Amino acid sequence: MKTFVSACVLTVMTSLPAWSATVTNKDADAAVLVVVEGESRMEVAISAGGTESICPSGCFITTPSGDRIGLQGDETIEIVNGSAVVK
Repeated sequence: MKTFVSACVLTVMTSLPAWSATVTNKDADAAVLVVVEGESRMEVAISAGGTESICPSGCFITTPSGDRIGLQGDETIEIVNGSAVVK
């Protein structure tokens, strides 16, 4: 029984990033996004060419160009010239 429960927990933990928004920085410089989830506010730095998973349960982001975007948590976003392109 313990093995079954451990396997279930491991499966859930490894599948969580699939429910997050994926952000890829296509710019030559690092990009810093301001991410607001509920009462929590944090800055996420994404290196040039890097990819990060954010907002597993929805959030608002502010891009380097100042754009504010609401996310549900399942989007794919590319940062191009400091602006976000949501796909």
